[in-house]
Amino acid sequence: MEGPDQPNLLSAQMNPCAICLGGISAGGGQAIFTAECSHTFHFHCISASVARSHQLCPVCSAHWRQLPLVRPADPMPAPATQVPLPPVDVMQPPQYRRLTTHPADAVVFDDDEQVGMAAGASADSPRSAGGAPSNGAVVVKTHTDYSAIARDSSHDNFAVLVHLKAPGRTEAEADAPAPRAPLDLVTVLDVSSSMRGSKLALLKQAMLFVIDILGPDDRLCIVSFSSKARRVTRLVRMSDAGKALCARALDTLVARSGTNIAEGLRTAAKVLDERRYTSGGVSSVVLLSDGQDNYTSMRQAFRRGSPNYAALVPRYFARTSGSGDRTAPIHTFGFGSDHDAAAMHVVAEATGGTFSFIENEAVVQDAFAQCVGGLLSVVVREAHVEVACVHPGVRVVAVKSGLYDSRVDEDGRAASIVAGELYADEERRFLLFLVVPRAEETDGDGDATTTLLKVTCVYRDASAGADVYVTAEAEHTVVGRPEQAGDVARSVEVEREVVRVEATEDIAAAKAAAERGSHQEAVEILENRRRAVAHLKAARGGDAMIAALEMELRDMKRRVSSRRSYACSGRAYMLAGMSAHMQQRGSSSQLQLPSVIGFDAGGVTTSMAAAGTHELSHQVASTLPYATPAMLAMLLRSRKAREAAAESGQQQHKVQEEIAEGGSEPNVPGDPNQ
Repeated sequence: MEGPDQPNLLSAQMNPCAICLGGISAGGGQAIFTAECSHTFHFHCISASVARSHQLCPVCSAHWRQLPLVRPADPMPAPATQVPLPPVDVMQPPQYRRLTTHPADAVVFDDDEQVGMAAGASADSPRSAGGAPSNGAVVVKTHTDYSAIARDSSHDNFAVLVHLKAPGRTEAEADAPAPRAPLDLVTVLDVSSSMRGSKLALLKQAMLFVIDILGPDDRLCIVSFSSKARRVTRLVRMSDAGKALCARALDTLVARSGTNIAEGLRTAAKVLDERRYTSGGVSSVVLLSDGQDNYTSMRQAFRRGSPNYAALVPRYFARTSGSGDRTAPIHTFGFGSDHDAAAMHVVAEATGGTFSFIENEAVVQDAFAQCVGGLLSVVVREAHVEVACVHPGVRVVAVKSGLYDSRVDEDGRAASIVAGELYADEERRFLLFLVVPRAEETDGDGDATTTLLKVTCVYRDASAGADVYVTAEAEHTVVGRPEQAGDVARSVEVEREVVRVEATEDIAAAKAAAERGSHQEAVEILENRRRAVAHLKAARGGDAMIAALEMELRDMKRRVSSRRSYACSGRAYMLAGMSAHMQQRGSSSQLQLPSVIGFDAGGVTTSMAAAGTHELSHQVASTLPYATPAMLAMLLRSRKAREAAAESGQQQHKVQEEIAEGGSEPNVPGDPNQ
């Protein structure tokens, strides 16, 4: 340990003070203290905090064997180059409980910054019912497998598609601020030794973009982890001062040894669970890792030799609210080819989040942009679909809802689906399979039609805080019952969804085959499904979803063909695809495709400066079919920012070359001294 009279000048120049985040420099006139845990402080900052910390580091809670010598002195003034921040935005040392078996458990994260309640929301009053939504209402449609069934025929597996579409924004509203729920976002970032160099630099750049796009009613907390987890910033509002605080805090991130994912998630859970203030808005966690947890015991409940990855998920995230919705989803990002894709997929699936595979490390900012763009556009919360059979002989026998919880009553007369949150313009499709009896064996409908179902969607409008009840556009789902059905064409919508669901099941089957080493079997499963998809009428009609599905199956077939390719990228790519299809939500796993990103391995290849959201939407529709307009708009914004940064870097490089060649600094356009 170093005393105040012998500072480590190199460390001081590279790291800001871990308490006030102010700059530390050799010539600043301030004493420097470097602790055993490698955190660096202004001596007057740590002198004021050490008495309250009980020999614990106020940043990482590490036990100190030695304390800095506390000498009474007047506080040193901040150097002239330091920009002062308002006291409310400076991270205060956390309060401590009596020490427990785990030092981190003693810290209480109740120092979050207060923020206003979401519009229309109240913590003390009951929810209003039937209130008008702020952006229109969810549109509910139903499609029957066939429009008519012969009167003397019965069906034991008749498909009905329930289609939801969340309200979006009209062209007239495009330039106005969109009403939305505020966001509490916790980012859990891997800073293990494998993140050294360009990976950590790209991650910091991506986080700076996230900080930039958050609004003043949103709050952000940054958590980093290596062998231990550290809350880098408290949950702070993204005002100008809050953004500056978080941007400066990012500079303190350095790569260290170890990968403790579970500890990072436990810290995130504490941040959300111990909040003093809640806004009634959206809460979410983003987890990025490029490695495998080597600190958490996952030997319990082994299945076929596989570790129990659920041990990584804290209980907080496994809890559900009274409506059945998760407390907060964890959206996971596997960074590079060495991460534990199975663990990241389980964490996301267990909490209602998505898993994305970032194969091309250069697009980590785009991946974050797409994800956060969706989180910033939540318009529907706690959505539930209620299905009631109308005709006395009709029964629901099965529901295909992916990862969304569903239930069918014992008698089959009713069913329900928990659809959760929806982003603006986001869609959900759920398949119901019914028993439809012969018309002549029942009464009540006559021979002309059979009334099958009544479908209702109940949800909370995210920005207005009001409950909304919507029935399907056609109040009842009806099928014709002629004497002879003849050559009745199948519904394209239903066929499309049936094929999508079957393809998802085949992807899971191919993955299982690859896991047991049967790579040729996996290839055959995927190829057979790809051929079936290619022969669909929707494929011939240019349907974007079907085109994307065929492309995805073709790419998966290549990645699963050998043990090496499957281990390198196939497993992660297939798990990310399953995550997207099972939740019908945009994943970032396709962002490495040159046709989508506008970049190749060497850098920028296509200028996006003149491109608009409509052009981008058309460009990526065939590879990101679940991406919403808000997600695409944020993706475009990220690409433009990256292109601008790349051009700026090229100009700086050119200037440096000219200086090196000429021996003097060249004139720069706009320089008043030229």
